[in-house]
Amino acid sequence: MRLRCAVLDDFQGVAAESADWSLIEDAVEVVALRRHLEDEDALAAALAEYDIVVTLRERVAFPGSLLARLPRLRLIVATGMRNTVIDYAAAEARGVTVCGTQSSGTPPVELTWALLLGLARGIVQENTALRGGGPWQSTVGADLDGARLGVLGLGRIGGRVARVGLAFGMRVSAWSPNLTEERAAAAGVEAAASKEELLAGSDFVTVHVPGGERTRGLIGAAELALLKPTAYLVNTSRASVVDPDALLAVLHEGRIAGAGVDVFDIEPLPAGHPMRTAPRLLATPHLGYVSRANYRTYYTQAVEDIRAYLAGAPIRRLP
Repeated sequence: MRLRCAVLDDFQGVAAESADWSLIEDAVEVVALRRHLEDEDALAAALAEYDIVVTLRERVAFPGSLLARLPRLRLIVATGMRNTVIDYAAAEARGVTVCGTQSSGTPPVELTWALLLGLARGIVQENTALRGGGPWQSTVGADLDGARLGVLGLGRIGGRVARVGLAFGMRVSAWSPNLTEERAAAAGVEAAASKEELLAGSDFVTVHVPGGERTRGLIGAAELALLKPTAYLVNTSRASVVDPDALLAVLHEGRIAGAGVDVFDIEPLPAGHPMRTAPRLLATPHLGYVSRANYRTYYTQAVEDIRAYLAGAPIRRLP
C-alpha cells in the first residue's frame, strides 16, 4: 500500500510539472492541494489520511496541537532551510521527521526592486490610466540616482539589494542590531548610526531582517513617524517586522509617499482586508520566493527528501 503525500498551497497548479514525481510514484501517491487551509480544524480534517506533507515556506503552521491530530503523519518537507512555525520538539516526540530544501535569495531581491521601482515611477497608476483612457502622465517619478537607500538587514538578501542600489547610483546605508562598520564597509555601504537615523535620513527603506520575536514590531508607529513624507518603505521580509495598523495609518494620512508590501499578517488576505484597498500601497500576494527556478528547487529536492526518508536515511533535516 502506497503512502499518501499532500502538497500544500499549490495555488498555480505547477507542483506536478516542477519536479519528476514519478521517481516516487511506486511508493507514494502525491496529491496537490490548491486551496489554502486556513485553520487548524480544516488542516486536521484535510491531512488526516496523509503520511507526508510538503509545505511552502512558513505559510502553514504545524504546532504540537495540530501534530497530535495527525496520527498518520511521518514526514514534513518544508521548502527552505529555516522554518519558525513548526514545533520541532513535538514533531520529534511523535516520530515525525522534518526536512527542508534549498531556497534561492535571488527572487526576493528581484521582487524588492520591482516594488521599489514600481513605487518610484508610479507604474501601476500610469499603466491603469493608459489602459483606461485616463490622463497622459499624472505622476512625477522619484529619482533613484543620488537618493539614499536604507537597508534594514544586510544579510544574504539585504546585501544583494544593497549592491543593486549602488548600481543605480544610490547612497546606500544599512542597519541591523548586530551590524558592524567593518561588515558594512565590506559590502560597500555605510553603517547607519542607529535604526532611527537610517529611517529619518533615507529616501527609500527596504526591510530584510528575519522574522521572530527579536524583530517583531521593529518598525512601529514611532519608527514610521521618522520617515520623510517623500519616503517609500518596502517590506518583502516578514509581516511581523512592520506594525500593519501603524503602516495603514501613515498611508491613509499621507505621511509617507508610499509602501510596497509582499508579506501580510494573514495570508491569503481575506477579501475585505484593509491592505487590499489602502492608498499609496503597491502590494503583491507573497511572491518573493515564487519563481520557476525556485519552484524547481523546492519540489525537486522535496522528491529527494522523500526518497531519502523512504530509504531510511533522511537528508536536509531541520532544524
